[in-house]
Amino acid sequence: MEKGKVVSLEDRIPKLKQQRRKKANRRLILLLLFFFSLIAFVIYFQSPLSHINKINVTGNSIYSYDELIAISGLNEKTNVWKVEDKAIEGKLIKLPEIKTAKVQITLPNTVTITLEEYKRIAYIMKEKSYLPVIENGKILNDDKISGIPANAPILIGFSQGNVLNGMIKELEILREEVLNSISEIHHTPKNTDAFHLTLFMNDGYEVSATVRSFSEKMAHYPSIVSQLDPEKKGIIDLEVGSYFKAYEQEGADKIEEEKESEG
Repeated sequence: MEKGKVVSLEDRIPKLKQQRRKKANRRLILLLLFFFSLIAFVIYFQSPLSHINKINVTGNSIYSYDELIAISGLNEKTNVWKVEDKAIEGKLIKLPEIKTAKVQITLPNTVTITLEEYKRIAYIMKEKSYLPVIENGKILNDDKISGIPANAPILIGFSQGNVLNGMIKELEILREEVLNSISEIHHTPKNTDAFHLTLFMNDGYEVSATVRSFSEKMAHYPSIVSQLDPEKKGIIDLEVGSYFKAYEQEGADKIEEEKESEG
C-alpha cells in the first residue's frame, strides 16, 4: 500500500469517540423526549384538559340537542379517552327515527355526533291526530300532530303491514313534484284488488290506482292532467291504462300517457 493512504490508530480513536458521543447524545435526547411526552400525557389525561369541552350534533331535526346529549350520556366531566363511540351509536340507533349515527372524537377535547334520520314519507290519520310514517314503514305513535300536515300525503284506512310497507316504498320512488300534489291516499280494497287506492289531489282531481303500479303510473300524472280541461274535475283511472271520467260524464275517455325521458 502507498504510505499516504495508511491511517494510524491514533488518528482513528478520536473519530470513533466522537461518533460514539453523538450516538449517546441522540439516545439521551430520544429518552428525554419520550419521558417528557409521557409526563405531558399523564398530566393531560388527569387534568380537565382531557375532559369534553365541546359536543357537536348534526343531522337532527326531530330530537333536540339536549335530548340527544342526554341519551348519549356525554357531559363536560367525561374524559375524551373514555368515550365509547360504538356504545353511544348503539343507543342513538335504537331511537325509531334515527337511521344512522356516527360518533367521532377530535383531540384534544371535541366530540361530534353525526345523525341521519328516516324521512317522513306520509301521515296516518288516527282519530283527530296525524301520526308520521317514516321510510322504513314504522308509524310514530309518540309524535302526534294535531293540525293537517302540509308537507306529505295523509294516509287513511292503512295499518302496519304489507300494504302500508308497499305504499311507503312507492312514495319514496315518486318525484317530489308529484308527491307534493297528493292530498290524501285512501286504502280502498276491492274483491279483485286488495291493494286498491283512491287518491284526492290538491288540484281537485280524484285518482283510482293500485299500490303495485303506483309510482310507475303516477309518474305520468303531470302530463295526464295537462291534457285535461282544468274546469272539469273528475276521476283519473290509472289501474289499467289511463282513463278520465268527469263527475257529470257517463262514459270514460282514454288518456295518452306521455313517456317522460329521464335526465
